[in-house]
Amino acid sequence: MKIQHFSLIILAVALLASCSGNQFKVDGTITGAADTTAMVLEVSSNGMWYIVDSVKPDNDGSFAVTSQAPEFPNIYRLRIADQAIYFPIDSLDHITVKAGLKEFGTNYTLSGSEHAEQVMKIDREAMQLAGGKGSPEQIKAWKHRLAQQIVSDPGGIVAYYAINKFIDGVPVFDPLNDEDLRIVGAVANAFNNFHPNDPRTDYLVDVLLQGQKRRRMAASEPSDTMFVTETSLLDIKLQDYNGKTHQLQDVAAHNRVVLLNFTMYEAEFSPVYNKLLNDLYTKYKNNGLAIYQVSLDPDNVAWRQAAQNLPWITVFDPMSTQSANVGNYQVSGVPTTFIIKNGDVVERVEDGLQLEAAVDRQMR
Repeated sequence: MKIQHFSLIILAVALLASCSGNQFKVDGTITGAADTTAMVLEVSSNGMWYIVDSVKPDNDGSFAVTSQAPEFPNIYRLRIADQAIYFPIDSLDHITVKAGLKEFGTNYTLSGSEHAEQVMKIDREAMQLAGGKGSPEQIKAWKHRLAQQIVSDPGGIVAYYAINKFIDGVPVFDPLNDEDLRIVGAVANAFNNFHPNDPRTDYLVDVLLQGQKRRRMAASEPSDTMFVTETSLLDIKLQDYNGKTHQLQDVAAHNRVVLLNFTMYEAEFSPVYNKLLNDLYTKYKNNGLAIYQVSLDPDNVAWRQAAQNLPWITVFDPMSTQSANVGNYQVSGVPTTFIIKNGDVVERVEDGLQLEAAVDRQMR
């Protein structure tokens, strides 16, 4: 999608909102910010983020932004560079934010909505436990309290947010864990029963089904390995730099072998690793090799610059290392590459020096 087309869409949405009066509002004060500070309001689509509007605070740090109210409650965020504040919006909410520029995403207050305050509390508690600050016992106790909150209102937007929460790149509620999967299932079933038309419902049901499938697979695997000789494929749906959605299952269905590569384009290793991928792609593309490369960069700048020049599928995961895709594939570092053959994951390769031999072996 070209920039001018995107601008026209933003303009159309803004005009519609101004005419309808059916708007929500986010305002507040960002101490230390001024009219040179770029702040973006974004909306989630099951983990993918889209710009709704942008705003620059006044010289005293005050700001206000309004937008069309969502048809269904949804998660929004205010972002300055790589720091973000998350909150739900339900119809005509008025959220007030108070924060400092230096600690924008870590030290803030939200008011005006009970659900926004609940999400703030979840994020605040998660930050107190992240980075090794919380013991396993403390995290377990927090999860138990959070699970009780979720099951008290499993069809609510806060429950949806909570089961998609990550700490240090690990899902708080891991679909591979039986107890966690029950919590995920409670939310998925509640949305399916009470909100069948909500855009999140199909996603939640898919997470549940994939978790159940993965759990069955794990039950038959040795405890010290993620993949045995062959496992079923866990799907990924992400967009390329043109805004086109690519589904990993479709790519695997139409190609003999697929390299699923998790990477960061801003990392020092990226040019060398992409050169290795390019050599393999050139060698085997006519024999049914495809590459599905997932960027986990914290922002999409480096990815967009590289993606335009790469001949294979490159997609961006806006949740970065907190993505469900990272959790599903247990990616602990990048680059990590999985080899998919005839629709099944057959190898995991973390050492780039071993990748060429692994691909040669699977292409025979």
